[in-house]
Amino acid sequence: MQRPLVSVIIPTYNRRGFVLDAVRSVLAGTYGHFELIVIDDGSTDGTARALQAFDGRIEYRYQPNRGVSAARNLGVSMARGRYVAFLDSDDRWREEKLEKQVRHLADHPRLRVCHTDEIWLRNGVRLNQKKRHRKYAGYIFERCLPLCIISPSSVLMERSLFEELGGFDERLPVCEDYDLWLRMTLRCEVGLVPEPLVIKRGGHPDQLSRSRWGLDRFRIRALAGLIVRGEVEGERRDAVVEELRRKCRIVSEGMRKRGKSKGAAYYDSLPDRLLRGDRRAGDTAAGILDRR
Repeated sequence: MQRPLVSVIIPTYNRRGFVLDAVRSVLAGTYGHFELIVIDDGSTDGTARALQAFDGRIEYRYQPNRGVSAARNLGVSMARGRYVAFLDSDDRWREEKLEKQVRHLADHPRLRVCHTDEIWLRNGVRLNQKKRHRKYAGYIFERCLPLCIISPSSVLMERSLFEELGGFDERLPVCEDYDLWLRMTLRCEVGLVPEPLVIKRGGHPDQLSRSRWGLDRFRIRALAGLIVRGEVEGERRDAVVEELRRKCRIVSEGMRKRGKSKGAAYYDSLPDRLLRGDRRAGDTAAGILDRR
C-alpha cells in the first residue's frame, strides 16, 4: 500500500453529530493523498457505531478517556504520513484546505509547518475576529505569548517536527495547543496560507475552552516550563517573564474575587520564585489550586 503524504488526526469525545461532519469535510477535500485517523477518547454516545458508515475510508481507534492531548498523540503514533494535520471534531475544513497547504510547503521548502486563517461560528452565527486573533507568518514566538493564535485545526506540520517537540503535554487539560505552539515557534519559522480554510464552531456546552475557569493558569504553566527548562534567553526570556507576570496578576485578582487568598498569594509569588530557580514552582502552576 502506498504511504500517504498526510495523516489527518481527529480526536473526539461524545460528539457524534459533530465528528461525522468533520470526517465528511476531510473526505470531500480536493487533496487525496492522505489517511484519516479518528481517535475516540472514550465516547459513550454511539460514536463508534456512527463512524462505521466510513469503514474502509478511515482508521478508527478507541481509547479510555484520557483527554484531547493523549488522543492526538496516539493518532500521531499511528500516522504513516510525512505530514500530520489535526482537526478538532467540532470543526470542519473547506474542500481545498489540505491541497493549498501541501502546495505552500512544497513552494517554501525551508518551512516545516504552516497554518491558515479561519471562520468562526458561534451557535451558527459568524463572528468577527478581533485584532488580537490575527494570523501571522514568520518567526512569531512573541506574538504567540498573549494567547493562542494558531488553531490546531489549521496546522499542517512535519511529523518529525511534532516528534522532536515531544507532542502535546498530556498533563494540560486545556491550553495544550498554546504550550506546543510556544515550543514550536521558539524553533521554527511558521508559514501561513492567508485564507479562511477552517470553520470553527463554538458555543456548545462541551467546548473545552468553556470547561475550565481561569485559562491563564494553564498558559502560566506553559510559560513556567520555558523558564524552568532554560529554553529562552535574552530578549525572548524578558518577553516570557513580562507575559508571565501579567498573567499571574490576572489569575491572582480572579482568585481573590473567588475568596481563594492562598491561591492568589501563590500566583503573586510565582514569577519571582521561578526566577530564583525554584523548579517546583512551575510544576504546580495549573490546576492544583482548584481544590482550595
